[in-house]
Amino acid sequence: MKSRRNILRLGVAVALLASLALGGAMVLAAEEPAKSVSTEAPAAAPPAPPKPDPSGAATGGIGDIPAKVVGKPTLEEVADTVGHNKVAINMMWTLVAGFLVMFMQAGFALAETGLTRAKNAAHTMMMNMMVYALGMTGYWIMGYALQMGGVGAVSALSGGTANLASEFTITLFGKEFGLFGMTGFFLSGVSYDAAIFTLFLFQMVFMDTAATIPTGAMAERWKFSSFVVFAFFISMITYPIYANWVWGGGWLSTLGKSFGLGHGHVDFAGSSVVHMVGGVTALAGAWVLGPRLGKFNRDGSANALPAHNIPMAITGAFILAFGWFGFNAGSTLAGTDLRIGVVATNTMLASASGAISAMFYMWARYGKPDPSMAMNGMLAGLVAITAPCAFVNSVSAFIIGAAAGILVCLSVFFVERTLKIDDPVGAISVHGTCGAWGVLSLGLFADGTYGDAFNGVPGTVRGLFYGDASQFVAQAIGTLTNLVFVFAASWAFFKAYDLVFGMRVAPEVEIEGLDIPEMGALAYPDFSLVPSHSGGISSGSQTSTANREPAFGTAKKPQTV
Repeated sequence: MKSRRNILRLGVAVALLASLALGGAMVLAAEEPAKSVSTEAPAAAPPAPPKPDPSGAATGGIGDIPAKVVGKPTLEEVADTVGHNKVAINMMWTLVAGFLVMFMQAGFALAETGLTRAKNAAHTMMMNMMVYALGMTGYWIMGYALQMGGVGAVSALSGGTANLASEFTITLFGKEFGLFGMTGFFLSGVSYDAAIFTLFLFQMVFMDTAATIPTGAMAERWKFSSFVVFAFFISMITYPIYANWVWGGGWLSTLGKSFGLGHGHVDFAGSSVVHMVGGVTALAGAWVLGPRLGKFNRDGSANALPAHNIPMAITGAFILAFGWFGFNAGSTLAGTDLRIGVVATNTMLASASGAISAMFYMWARYGKPDPSMAMNGMLAGLVAITAPCAFVNSVSAFIIGAAAGILVCLSVFFVERTLKIDDPVGAISVHGTCGAWGVLSLGLFADGTYGDAFNGVPGTVRGLFYGDASQFVAQAIGTLTNLVFVFAASWAFFKAYDLVFGMRVAPEVEIEGLDIPEMGALAYPDFSLVPSHSGGISSGSQTSTANREPAFGTAKKPQTV
């Protein structure tokens, strides 16, 4: 009976809850407004949130192509985007390579300062810094116009340089000889163009390299005021004119088209245009300036004036070697030119073989592997491979560098002992002698795998060993032209300036050191100055090294860079 009551109670409770739920639903239904029946399609679902793309493979697509109808570009719109992106890649490559070459200025500053004496360190550093600013200004005013003002369209930059189309020419033997450009002064007028500005930056840092080279050969006795005038001279006259003949569409580049001499004078990245110009200028300047006090004895024998900081110099050399990748590989002006891999590797191999051959030559000759000569053997290999880097295989690159390493050692002693020219850092030999070897080696080792239509000549570039003797003739003509023109113009400038104003500091200034008299500041103010064996003064903290002979036991071996 009790269970029946419980069941009854449960049933009543369930019925009561059901009644309450039904009543509530009816009330809510009554409160809601009547809804009309919609015939529209249901709203589209919101787009799914973007998924992460850790590999980057899914990033970018058809929607990123500029088009009138987003996501539906026409074939012409696709082609325009591809072409624009190709030129953008080339411009970015050229600019980044130019940035690397600009950083080489720090390498030159450290190398030259380390290989000279402490009492002149601030002066040497100041020249290396200011040649960048002074040279750039002169090049902007007129140097770039003289060099590239008639180059015309550069295909890697999509012909954006087409406005550089005015070349001054003369006619000889029924052929036109381009002498200098006439467009681009102050980068104004039709030169206000993205491609032209890009090319300016790249060419300017090359010019600055050439302008820097003589500061080492003429260090420790050169008036700073004379140096300032020189910086404008080389950036506005000698460098741009010779560079025009080779890179700006001038007469040396057209020896192939006009006279059938290979592809004309070919210099891919500047063995002659940059390094030989700098080295030959240094030869003329050091000759006019004369040797440092105490360098030569009465009988003509030479005394060593040792470097004050070999670690600094070697650090500078490594910075130079790093920047050289921009120097050589960047000269394609095209990140889309896959030859850059060959160029960069050849550059690296030549630097190694140059260092090795110079080290073993000095080791065999003097009994010790001299650090400064090994360092400069590396730089000599880099200078030599600069012209042929794009046209030779790896074996040839190694041979070219090795030959340069030995050649720089021989040249340093020849310049000092035979010519009696004082070059504190060996710039004449590293850049002048090995620059000449570099362009001539292209005429021997170019293997015909690259350079189709270079300088407007059909076919690839081949040297004497690969069947084209005329290419070697063109290289020889360009080398001889460089030596004659650059030396004559530079010697005339230095001689005239020396006669009118004087290029050299007073003897007492040279003995004291140029830092205070010329710069008003010492590079090492915390060092004490003590008499040195050369009759001048040197830093007291350097006495332990500055007053002893080189490790291989001769007082006649010069320092080099």
